[in-house]
Amino acid sequence: MTQGRYRTGNQALVRELNLSAIMHRLRENAPISRSALAEMTGLNKTTVSSLVQELIGHQFIREVGLESTGTGRPAVLLELNPAAGCIISSEIGVDFISVVCVNFATEIIRQYRENTSPDMGQQAIIDRTLDLLHREIEASRDGCSCLLGVALGVPGLVDRGSGTLLFAPNLNWKNVPLSNILHQEFNLPVFVDNEANMAALGEYYFGAAQGHREVLFVSAGVGLGGGIVRDGQLVSGATGFGGEFGHMTTDPDGEICNCGNRGCWETQVSQSALFRHIRWTIGVEGHDSLLSKMSGDNLERLTVAMVVEAAHAGDVVALNALKQVGYDLGVGLASLVNALNPDLVVLGGILSLAGDYLLPPIYDELQRRVILWNESKTQVVLARHGVDACVMGGVALVYQAILAQPSSLVRQSVLPEPLMVKH
Repeated sequence: MTQGRYRTGNQALVRELNLSAIMHRLRENAPISRSALAEMTGLNKTTVSSLVQELIGHQFIREVGLESTGTGRPAVLLELNPAAGCIISSEIGVDFISVVCVNFATEIIRQYRENTSPDMGQQAIIDRTLDLLHREIEASRDGCSCLLGVALGVPGLVDRGSGTLLFAPNLNWKNVPLSNILHQEFNLPVFVDNEANMAALGEYYFGAAQGHREVLFVSAGVGLGGGIVRDGQLVSGATGFGGEFGHMTTDPDGEICNCGNRGCWETQVSQSALFRHIRWTIGVEGHDSLLSKMSGDNLERLTVAMVVEAAHAGDVVALNALKQVGYDLGVGLASLVNALNPDLVVLGGILSLAGDYLLPPIYDELQRRVILWNESKTQVVLARHGVDACVMGGVALVYQAILAQPSSLVRQSVLPEPLMVKH
């Protein structure tokens, strides 16, 4: 009896792996026929037909017409089904909350973003995030057959096993059980991760990193985070905290970082560093700049968009500040390229808005500092999804889980009962 139970379990596992293989091939190659799937996966046509029928039953895939090329009987083409369900992804940033809802073809149905401040306090920001997620779930009841999962990205160290935010230095949050909070609110699959990790995965699945095997993602904004994707999987390190590039010490005598260390790379290449250069040049050195007028003579109101606008107008202060941040980015990236040997570096976060001004000094430093055999192999590009890379990464986390275990996820993926939204 025990032997039979093992055999049954093994058969179920093999079937799940085969379902996953079909889903992955469809994601990468659709529209595609059953016979082509059999050739790609190495499975026989009878097995493929059975697996496809199961996935059609789960509504994960659909038939979309006939293949008219070639001779003989036309083949029925298959693709992932946009109507399989919705995915909702969110991000708590240092100064914003962002939420997006997509269908299973990852087409955006709705999107919302609002500004916040750390001064609001931890509970108020979490409550507001839950309100927005509830609102999105209620909106999804019209036209969404089921909800496949909810994801949340946050700017800090996340224990991926428990979904606990251990430390977010720029929010000053510690030991926040975010996954438990979400599970209490929503009876759905929940995914919580560091925002840069999520953004890296989002760019791999849906953005600039598609088709690349070794990807280094750097998110430069209020802080600096990063992620590594190797063959479609996040590289998270021994304890799950890999990719914290922003806290490499690059200037031992530099600024104090919010993490408590001194001279972290984040203190040189963040939004705050950009503004610090500008305030020093205008306020201390006395240089004239369009940014004084644009900020209403209050340089505490600077935004990256203002700096980019001033740079477009030829403002020397803005151009020099961006050049300095680009230089510091290039120096750090050169070390990472030498250490990790990626085939692609993707720059995301709010500073990516200034990509036209940051990329030239970055490339200058890569050419100067990366070992010859690496330098010509590594591209640096801007994140295709820009400031939305993280929420698209949350979509990718749910998507990845479904592709890996399609029959397991579908059993959980139903819309929760309506709940009273908190105010």
